[in-house]
Amino acid sequence: MFGRCYLHHATLNIVLNQMFTRKAELLLGLDFPQVPLHNNAAETDLREYVTRRKISGGTRSDAGRGARDTFVGFGLKKTCRKLGVSFWQFLLSRLRADGQIPPLPDVIRSKSTPVQVVPAT
Repeated sequence: MFGRCYLHHATLNIVLNQMFTRKAELLLGLDFPQVPLHNNAAETDLREYVTRRKISGGTRSDAGRGARDTFVGFGLKKTCRKLGVSFWQFLLSRLRADGQIPPLPDVIRSKSTPVQVVPAT
């Protein structure tokens, strides 16, 4: 595919040349099959927020927008669910300031495994 020259298709030839020069970079995803090639999980996480915003018709003021952004409990609830942390226990721990449940960034760091990037050969 890359060694050919298509007459009457100058744009196609330019794109194929650009792809050929970046071939190693474009194929790097094959070295990490555990990383999805799509963002469906991120889209799904935002879908509930967007649906609620559309149903409610948005906010009427900056204060309303600030309140909505502050109290987006379902985003926090989803994060807790993904981490295996009880949402209600998390809220109670924050209200009591007892430290029974660590901050969510710490939980995320403890559960994540660093991905090591190996240079393409």
